[in-house]
Amino acid sequence: MSNEKEENDPSIDEPEGPDESGVGTADSTGNGEDARDDGGRAPADDGVDEADGADDSTGEQPAVDDPSDPDELWDDTVVVDDPVSDDVEAGHEETNGATSEDGVEPTAERGIDDLGSSVEVEGADIDDDPDEDDLLGGLNIDTTAELEIPDRLVDQVIGQEHARDVIIKAAKQRRHVMMIGSPGTGKSMLAKAMSELLPKEELQDVLVYHNPEDGNKPKVRTVPAGKGDQIVDAHREEARKRNQMRSLLMWIIIAVVLGYALIIVGQILVGIIAAGVVYLVFRYLNRGSDAMIPNLLVNNGDTKTAPFRDATGAHAGALLGDVRHDPFQSGGMETPSHDRVEAGAIHKSNKGVLFIDEINTLDIRSQQHLMTAIQEGEFSITGQSERSSGAMVQTEPVPTDFVMIAAGNLDAMENMHPALRSRIKGYGYEVYMEDTIEDTPEMRRKYVRFIAQEVAKDGRLPEFSAEAVEEVILEAKRRSGRKGHLTLLFRNLGGLVRVAGDIARGEDSELTTRDHVLQAKGRSRSIEQQLADDFIERRKDYELQVSDGYVVGRVNGLAVMGEDSGIMLPVMAEVAPSQGPGEVIATGQLKEMAQESVSNVSAIIKKFSDENISEMDIHIQFVQAGQQGVDGDSASITVATAVISALEDVGVDQSLAMTGSLSVRGDVLPVGGVTHKIEAAAKAGCTRVIIPQANEQDVMIEDEYEDMIEVIPVSHISEVLDIALEGEAEKDSLVSRLKSITGSALKEGGVSSPSSPSPQ
Repeated sequence: MSNEKEENDPSIDEPEGPDESGVGTADSTGNGEDARDDGGRAPADDGVDEADGADDSTGEQPAVDDPSDPDELWDDTVVVDDPVSDDVEAGHEETNGATSEDGVEPTAERGIDDLGSSVEVEGADIDDDPDEDDLLGGLNIDTTAELEIPDRLVDQVIGQEHARDVIIKAAKQRRHVMMIGSPGTGKSMLAKAMSELLPKEELQDVLVYHNPEDGNKPKVRTVPAGKGDQIVDAHREEARKRNQMRSLLMWIIIAVVLGYALIIVGQILVGIIAAGVVYLVFRYLNRGSDAMIPNLLVNNGDTKTAPFRDATGAHAGALLGDVRHDPFQSGGMETPSHDRVEAGAIHKSNKGVLFIDEINTLDIRSQQHLMTAIQEGEFSITGQSERSSGAMVQTEPVPTDFVMIAAGNLDAMENMHPALRSRIKGYGYEVYMEDTIEDTPEMRRKYVRFIAQEVAKDGRLPEFSAEAVEEVILEAKRRSGRKGHLTLLFRNLGGLVRVAGDIARGEDSELTTRDHVLQAKGRSRSIEQQLADDFIERRKDYELQVSDGYVVGRVNGLAVMGEDSGIMLPVMAEVAPSQGPGEVIATGQLKEMAQESVSNVSAIIKKFSDENISEMDIHIQFVQAGQQGVDGDSASITVATAVISALEDVGVDQSLAMTGSLSVRGDVLPVGGVTHKIEAAAKAGCTRVIIPQANEQDVMIEDEYEDMIEVIPVSHISEVLDIALEGEAEKDSLVSRLKSITGSALKEGGVSSPSSPSPQ
């Protein structure tokens, strides 16, 4: 009994600052460092001990001692119910919490293969050996309503198996994680899933108290989640009782003063003045009593899972905490400093998850403070504006024992503070989020469940028919840009699902059908695709688009706007006598990679042409490239064909469009976006299109374009010229020179190229 009393007795003297060690007992989950308690501040149970709170014989509860007394500042001897039952505490394991309501075992104890790896179906079967062409992966359903949706987010994650495995391990061991990848691949969903895996039993409330010794240094204490509200309510009730007693005493004194002045002295004016003074004195005393009520800084009383805070784009005050400005700083009208303290996201996410997307957009000062919070597990709150009265206030350290998940695109690593990244990497994991995944029957079934999840989350969409689901999966194959793969950009794909559902709902349809999905594909075009289609129409109106005949020095090139929009971009070349050393001049807002590709083309021209180009200027124009300019090297074969056509004075077939990168030896290398480029050529009226042979497997054009255009894969520039240039006699000598230069590569049947395209 003596040991228990010594631990829980709220009257034990407390040190004013944190313990020199700064840490307490080891956390069962561990994260490579000593786990932290409240840093030597007030006892964790806030002095709210049921054993000491009331007299068993009377059932009465003692009053709260006057918090204005420094020696009794922490003596909150108030009877409150412990929100954490003994049963829960006894059942809490080191892993990641108790079983869920449906009796599922703790996630950390389950294998990664058991988490969302199968699709549960009511009233339908999965074929043992599904047909390769079955877009549902052997799933026998009529609508998405037949699918079961997992309750936990971690079970709903699709495609990012490695990232999901890391999140589960990180939740179990309390590790930090950095996820890098394209937008819409599920980074925020994984972060929220992690908060569900962390134990709720460790959550804490944080209270800030007035410091009578120095009002600008409020005291901080932590208590189990749910007790903070009870403590504040108890203090507020005691303050109300005190104020009532003081008010009664004030009115008695005022009555005595007025009676004395009126009856004894006979000076009513003096009595009124004296009564006013008494009133102001008591009001000031009442205000001082109210100031002793603690400020509940972090309240986790109603939190069902570990806290999840999204601090993406947060300013310094919202991230690190702040102190509100006080316009009344003197004269007894000022707000107590502890009442002006505001918690930041790093404090509200204590014992939970702090998620920051686009981590590189945080200013350097905020990143440095974030490093301190991660390293120390606590961070004091002070005013973030040096011109505010809050800049004078600084609390004791507030717990910040969170798991941080930082996210961003590939460029996020460039502007991220190297020390912050080092801390994440040193105490956690780095994960790259994939853009595509292999197309298998199992993944197709998961995509069916993804559509069902989107319908369930929205809550207003009609269920999808099996044919509508198949059309969405076809679009997922097409958007992947790779043969045998499915896209993992689920946010964009979810947009298609919602648009299709909106169309069906607008028609009062009971189901979303394939026709609705096809309509949605047209209506959900990106801005870039709408601009590209508009450009094509305008060029037709002004006869800028040439799609028949032969023209010297003009080639129909192909480009991609954004991620999913193709456009035809003519390239023109002209050769003129030079007044000095010959040079290649390219216009059209070319960016670095495009300029390098022009330089590579000039090397090929010098090899492949008999003309002495040192005495010539070669002018290359990307027609109507626009303000955005041209980036990437996918126009290399277009530029080379245009220049060689101009040098040899040979026409180029205008019913032909082309795309492809080019090595200095003349090999045609793969590029990105070939599907969208082919469709753009078809829309512009071309009947043939040249693409790199390595990209042949990536072609997944819509059915409506298959009969409109012929796709010709090539592996060398000589094949391009053989197809594109006019006539035979003029062309044969040039092509023969090309073949003689490259020699063995072409004789062996082609040039090997990378199997996967690089984005252009």
